[in-house]
Amino acid sequence: MTTERGDYVLGTHGEEVRRLGLQHRVWRRCARAAWRRAGLRPGWRVVDVGAGPGWATWDLAEAVGPHGAVLAVERAGQFLPVLEAERRRRGLEQVTTRDADLMESAPPGGHDMAWCRWVASFVTSVPTLVRWVHGALRPGGTAVFHEYADYGSWRFAPPRPRLAEFVAAVMESWRAAGGEPDVAPALVGALAREGFRLRSVRPLVFAARPGGRTWRWPASFVETNAERLLGLGRVSPDWAAEVVAELKAAEADPASVMVTPLVLEVIAERL
Repeated sequence: MTTERGDYVLGTHGEEVRRLGLQHRVWRRCARAAWRRAGLRPGWRVVDVGAGPGWATWDLAEAVGPHGAVLAVERAGQFLPVLEAERRRRGLEQVTTRDADLMESAPPGGHDMAWCRWVASFVTSVPTLVRWVHGALRPGGTAVFHEYADYGSWRFAPPRPRLAEFVAAVMESWRAAGGEPDVAPALVGALAREGFRLRSVRPLVFAARPGGRTWRWPASFVETNAERLLGLGRVSPDWAAEVVAELKAAEADPASVMVTPLVLEVIAERL
């Protein structure tokens, strides 16, 4: 979701690019497993929907090989130069990029698979997104989504009240920008209405402990987005500082567990 042309609501600065890289490394195994279940193989044509700075794009390019093709579609103008520079550095001729708004642009057709992770949560119309993906696929093509189903399920044990308030504040800011954090149920309904057959649906969640990469993924989000909420004027400096301090206390407690927000993996076939 963007607040204005090219401005991703969670930021496009260098720190956010690095956080997205950490996020992809945490979720890489789940993404690759979903692609295998979708039948991804060398030679396929794949569209990476909302590719961001391209972290999943490179894994998709490896999977399809030099005789396949990956089209990375992204709206945020700040991400596109990062993606294109990395494409050139890696020498990936099978990757092309497109600057496109999914709510307004015509989809490029004929793809075997579409990969869409944490995009439906940010768009203003889920049915429009689903129609775009439908148009991008050949008949029988497969769409793979990872989208939040219950963002409020992000919990800490023992309970951390300021961090619970942080989760609620993030959801409020997300909705204020026109998105919906708990989008997966609406996505499933839209797929059924817009010419898809569900092949599989499964929940994905982690129980993370301090010190590991899985913990650092949401922890880094807390650190950067407490500051973002402050910059938006939605919270006070004292509150933001208390959120970060409570996170540090949780990280220092060997009994801490962080349950990550519930994600739904949806694999659907275009009819």
